[in-house]
Amino acid sequence: MTDYGIVAPAWAATGAADLVDDDALLSAMLATEVALAEAQAELGVIPAGAAVAIRAAAAPAHIDLAKVAAGVRDTANPVVAFVEQLTAAVRAVDPSACEYVHRGSTSQDILDTALALLCGATLDRITEDLRATAELLAEHAELHRDTPMAGRTLTQHAVPMTFGLKAATWLHLVLDALQRVRTARASLPVSMGGAAGTLAAYHQYALDTENADDATLRLPGLVAERLGLTEPVIPWHGIRTPFADVAASLMITTGALGKLAADVLVLSRTEIGEVTEEPAPGRGASSAMPQKHNPVFATLVATAARQLPPIAVVLFSSMMVEDERSSGGWHAEWQPLRECLRIGAGAAANARRLVETLQVSPEKMAANLQLTRGAIVSERVNAVLAPLLGKGTAKRLLAEITAEAERDGTDVAELLEIALKAPGVTCPDVPGLFDPSGYTGISGPLVDRALQHYTSTKVKLT
Repeated sequence: MTDYGIVAPAWAATGAADLVDDDALLSAMLATEVALAEAQAELGVIPAGAAVAIRAAAAPAHIDLAKVAAGVRDTANPVVAFVEQLTAAVRAVDPSACEYVHRGSTSQDILDTALALLCGATLDRITEDLRATAELLAEHAELHRDTPMAGRTLTQHAVPMTFGLKAATWLHLVLDALQRVRTARASLPVSMGGAAGTLAAYHQYALDTENADDATLRLPGLVAERLGLTEPVIPWHGIRTPFADVAASLMITTGALGKLAADVLVLSRTEIGEVTEEPAPGRGASSAMPQKHNPVFATLVATAARQLPPIAVVLFSSMMVEDERSSGGWHAEWQPLRECLRIGAGAAANARRLVETLQVSPEKMAANLQLTRGAIVSERVNAVLAPLLGKGTAKRLLAEITAEAERDGTDVAELLEIALKAPGVTCPDVPGLFDPSGYTGISGPLVDRALQHYTSTKVKLT
C-alpha cells in the first residue's frame, strides 16, 4: 500500500509524512529497544555482549511490517509481533542474547517512547520552519513599518494602519507558537513503567546487581539520555498529558499560521490585490481557467488549521482513562497523534513557503485606501470636530455626509468643507485631516516594539 497524500493537501510533499510513517515508527521502536538494552548493560542487568548483539540485529530490514500490522489484530498493539521478530533477529546474531530482548519491558513502554521520539523529530522540524517564518515576517514588518493600508474590521474598512503592523501581528503569533512547540518538545518523556507502572519486572531482573533499587530508578533516566527525551518523575501510562501537550502546541501552531493564511487569502482577492504569492510555472493553476493564479500555500495552511483541532480532541479525550493502563483510550491516541504531527509539520512548512513567496503591493494598498473617498478617516475627523460642534452633532454630520458621498460618489472632504462654512464655525485643515498616512495611530512604534520582542526572543531560542 502507498499513501503519497494526494488527498491530504495539508501535508502532501512537505516531508511531514516521512517523519511519522510506519518506517519511522519502526526505527523509533528499534531505537527504544537498543537504548533499553544498552542502559541495562550499563547497570549490569544484562551482559554487555547482549546489548551489542541487540544493536547489531536492530535493523529495519529484519522486521516485516506487514506481519507487525497483522499482529495488531491478535494483540491490539504492534509491539508484541515486533518483539517476536526482533528476538528472532537477535537469535541469528547471538543465540545467547535473545533472552535479553525487551527485558522487563511492556508494550506501552516501547510504543509510547517510540511515539515520543516521532513527536520530538516532528517538533524539531516545526521549530526550524517557524524560526525561518518568523525571520521573514520580521523583515516584512521592518520594511513596511510605515506602509499605509486599510485596517479592516467585520470585513469592512475601519481605520488606516500599516502593513508593517499586520506583519508584526503575524510575527507575534508565530513566536507564540514557537514557544509552545519548544516547551512541548523539551518535556517529552521516555516511558519506562513495566506492566502496571511499578517497574516490577525491571526491578526483578536487577536484583542481582549491587543496588537493585538504585539501578531500577536510574534506568528510565539512562534510556532517556540515550534517546534525547526527558526522565519522568513517575511512569505515565495513565498520565496522558505529554501527548495532550503536543496536541495543544500543534493546535496553537496551526491556529496561528491559519490567521496568517486567512489574512493572505483576503488580501490576495482579485478586487483587493494587496498581497500575492509569487507566480511560478504551474503554481496556482486551474484545470479549467487559464487566467487563475490561486493562493496555494495560504490555502494549504488554512486547510491544516481547520483539520487539526477536531483530530487533536481525541488526544484530550484520551486523558480520561481507567486503571494503570487503559483499554481503548491509549489505543485511540496513536493514529490521531500521527495525523496531528503530519498536519502540524505540513502547516509549518507551507507557511514558511507562503511568507518566502509573499509579494506586497504598497501601490494597491494606497489605492484601496481611497475606495471610501475619505470615509476611512472619519474617526479622526470626528475627534477633531467634536470640540468644535459637540460630540453628537459632529457624529451626525459625518454620518450624513459619508452616506451622501457613498450614494453620489463625492469625496467626503469636499462635502465636509461645504458643511463647515456655517457662520461661527472655525474650519480645520480639512484636506490634511483626510490623509490616511497621517492617521495610522502608533503603528510604527508598535512595529518597533514587536521587532524588539522578536530580537530578544530570538536570542533566547538560539
